Amino acid sequence: MFKIFDKNKTFKPKKGFSKGTKRHDLHRHAKATLGSGNLRLAVSLPEREDLNEWLAVNTVDFFNQINLLYGSITEFCTPKTCEVMSAGPKYEYLWADGDTVKKPIKVSAPEYVEYLMTWVQNILDDENTFPSRVDVQFPKNFQTIVKNIFKRLFRVYGHIYYSHFPKIVSLGEEAHLNTCFKHFYFFIVEFNLVDKKEMLPLQDLIDNLTKSNS
Repeated sequence: MFKIFDKNKTFKPKKGFSKGTKRHDLHRHAKATLGSGNLRLAVSLPEREDLNEWLAVNTVDFFNQINLLYGSITEFCTPKTCEVMSAGPKYEYLWADGDTVKKPIKVSAPEYVEYLMTWVQNILDDENTFPSRVDVQFPKNFQTIVKNIFKRLFRVYGHIYYSHFPKIVSLGEEAHLNTCFKHFYFFIVEFNLVDKKEMLPLQDLIDNLTKSNS
């Protein structure tokens, strides 16, 4: 139904929300508040809106955003340059999804991201997990699923910052990357989606980017 980036470096974000639907309205609200420049306001749950609906809309948006960000450095993130998926020397990530890959395996960074984006896409396309109709209820474990997605998406940011930040600077994308990550960080903190220990690789960056908002 939807297509993410392929091995020819073609990145296509997940399809947007149909006009006239609740999620399209929430998506427009998110974009409007984001445009105000107030990132904390942009992530907060709109008044009288359903939390799961808000999480669903933003999960898709952040997935698209990280997809495109990583797409800008794929030619520099190769199995030779990035033999393991890591965020600095202390943090290395193995891949397992409990389904097609049950036992954690060591893979290169681009392979990890490929596994991850395919895994997330399959979840987003699953009507039993991310129902597209508002009259269909979310599963009881929906928030647990969302937390697992955000935990793993955080790792992509970690890898980009630790392994490819000089290239990001040379491409003139530093400010954009920092703004995207700051938005992502405020969202996961607002809804307690990622454990603090998972954020340790980027704690110094987080402190620096958020000190003016404390």
